[in-house]
Amino acid sequence: MTAVPTYDVEQLAGLLAILPDVDSVELKLTVPDDRLRSVVQTLGIDPLDAVVRQISFIDTPDLRLSTAGVVVRARRTQRQPGDLTVKLRPMLPADVPRKLRERDGFKVEVDASPAGFTCSCSLTAAVPDEHVKRLLADELSVADTLDGPQRAMVAERMPQGVVLADLTGLGSITLLKCKFLPAGGRRRMVAELWVLPDGSRILELSMKSAPDAAFQAAAELKVLLAGHGIDLGAPQETKTRAALAALVTERSGRHARPKD
Repeated sequence: MTAVPTYDVEQLAGLLAILPDVDSVELKLTVPDDRLRSVVQTLGIDPLDAVVRQISFIDTPDLRLSTAGVVVRARRTQRQPGDLTVKLRPMLPADVPRKLRERDGFKVEVDASPAGFTCSCSLTAAVPDEHVKRLLADELSVADTLDGPQRAMVAERMPQGVVLADLTGLGSITLLKCKFLPAGGRRRMVAELWVLPDGSRILELSMKSAPDAAFQAAAELKVLLAGHGIDLGAPQETKTRAALAALVTERSGRHARPKD
């Protein structure tokens, strides 16, 4: 196994400075495709416990919105209402307007992986499943789906020359989400298996923690995964970034194909 990466002093100082003002910390690790089956088996993940989800990212075809630090995601979940999320990243707690802090569905969260950490804020609103389905099918515009506060968040970082009418669904991705207690572990984890349009897969393991328990949770998770032979030094791939790239490639192929 390769050496386990460690945050340097500057990274730790930055993390310690923001932890008191965030709502939660999510510890994440992506698993290489060739290790997927062995990791599922060694951690005791039961695929039959998984919930099916369908998601789509809303952006311009050249990803100008995500490049500006805005992620708009529509999501359908098996036997649950749909939802729509606007995320700004990076976003430090000190920069978050108070009026957003007070809204239901708003959170400030740190995503931490062996490669580093990012602080972001997001606002999620419940949306009827049928509306999300129509949005994914390009039968409903994002302007008709975002609520007022979400629209304001998007406008805050909207790239110059881009308006809401330019945003479109890039296509959908199916994923399986499974909550589980890992073999030998004390804290519950989440496994998400994303199947990208090109057939590649990303398995992300994650664990949420309260900010004041983040370092303890990280230490326990590190020991647990290393004890199961899971390589913490493997290259990390952000699933959102990989999904956006795959969706854009698929979309370009669809539009390049001649019509019958």
